[in-house]
Amino acid sequence: MSKKLVIGMFGFGVVGQGLYDIIKTKDLNLEIKKFVIKNADKKRSLPAELFTTDANVILDDPEINTVVELIDDADAAFEITKRALSTGKNVVSANKKMIATHLEELVEIQHQHGTSLLYEGAVCGSIPIIRNLEEYYDNELLHSVSGIFNGSSNYILSKIFNEGQSYDVALKKAQDLGFAETDPTLDVGGFDPKFKLAIVASHAYGLYINPEEILNLGIDTLGDADIRYAREKDYKIKLIPLAKEIDNKQVVLYVLPKFIKKSNILFNVENEYNGVLVKAAFADEQFFLGKGAGGHPTGSAVLSDITALRYDYRYEYKKHLDAERVKYTKDYTITAYFRYEEEDILENINFINISERFYSENHKYVIGTINIQEIIDKRSIIHQQGNFIAEII
Repeated sequence: MSKKLVIGMFGFGVVGQGLYDIIKTKDLNLEIKKFVIKNADKKRSLPAELFTTDANVILDDPEINTVVELIDDADAAFEITKRALSTGKNVVSANKKMIATHLEELVEIQHQHGTSLLYEGAVCGSIPIIRNLEEYYDNELLHSVSGIFNGSSNYILSKIFNEGQSYDVALKKAQDLGFAETDPTLDVGGFDPKFKLAIVASHAYGLYINPEEILNLGIDTLGDADIRYAREKDYKIKLIPLAKEIDNKQVVLYVLPKFIKKSNILFNVENEYNGVLVKAAFADEQFFLGKGAGGHPTGSAVLSDITALRYDYRYEYKKHLDAERVKYTKDYTITAYFRYEEEDILENINFINISERFYSENHKYVIGTINIQEIIDKRSIIHQQGNFIAEII
């Protein structure tokens, strides 16, 4: 029989409201006792007595056995999560930056205090990829995990390639629909999928990697010339994170825009949808598709974690038991398209070889092989004057 959960929830924004909408339609043996919110004056859809601005009301309440953390502030979320786990409360979180940055410490706290932190909603919205990596692939040799992890950037790219909208118009529409923030840098700059990639890599390969050590370049410098090149080749551009095991038991991680061919299963993942592609030694290739943005899709993943806690579910982090098997590396070569403005910029970026060059009055590009470490080292140069780089796969 499941135990009753008494919940204290931090945040009542898009995901919090979406979660509540789902919960009120179910009979799940749980009770939301209190919400902690930032703005006490904002009009809410629930009675005012359910809300407070004091975190201690939840954290010091012995009746509350489960904390649901759905706030934007990663630093504040970490303090809430750390304190809750350390005082015997289980936690469900959707804060991918907080989890990616502090995962190793949070795992240790769980082990020390016998509590559980679940975060399916932090990675790829409604797709249960963390649970699958933990359970279905727990004894599997994974060749790679990649896909579309950010619904906001994918929505923008879909509008550009399917409807001919400009980047600015597509971004504005994504913001109006709540898929992108007022400051969209986390999404279009590739930071959001990088945090998710760090979490995925931990469950796939047993690695704790500081997200700052992972290369991320986004679609924020995408230009008309890049879109035209993709259309001429019958490609689409997608923002793709990759975790891949290569020779000598090493794992490479990075987030880059990529030119996707029609034959690639990710080619037809559109709008706010996410798609996760897992390639494994025994299970071969499997694909997960689901909505990656919006209150209800993410809320459904959060609810899945909440209901799992009724049966004392916790991640076992089995891959970490064999973590010495693999190491993280940035020494990996890709084939890339690089569009630039000033000719002398190529003197400062070390392409291993260049197979194609294009010059016109308005722009120039090269296609060649380049090392991921070189892109990291020359990131500031690459971003100068709106230069754009993308992997060709």
